[in-house]
Amino acid sequence: MANIEVTDSTFKKEVLESDKVTVVDFWAEWCMPCKMLGPIIDELSDELGDKVKVCKVNVDTNREVSTKYNIMSIPAVFIFKDGEAVDQLVGLRAKEDYLTALEKYLK
Repeated sequence: MANIEVTDSTFKKEVLESDKVTVVDFWAEWCMPCKMLGPIIDELSDELGDKVKVCKVNVDTNREVSTKYNIMSIPAVFIFKDGEAVDQLVGLRAKEDYLTALEKYLK
């Protein structure tokens, strides 16, 4: 499943109203750890397929959502379920950390 670019105006529909567990990668173009995380997020999306929805939010162009979720450091990966942020992992992590975090919400 392809990653979905989400904006301030589409966040509610794509993330909060999603019927799937949703992974949101808060990133910026200038952020080297964010660029390193990109392929990991792509692998998660490929491996988990239709079990999750994977979205990306550029913090520089979507300040409303970034402020609402107090994004102070990036990359920041949030897990949403039933419209609520249920978990977050800040900083570049190993793929296994993201899989472990997601497993408890995919049951």
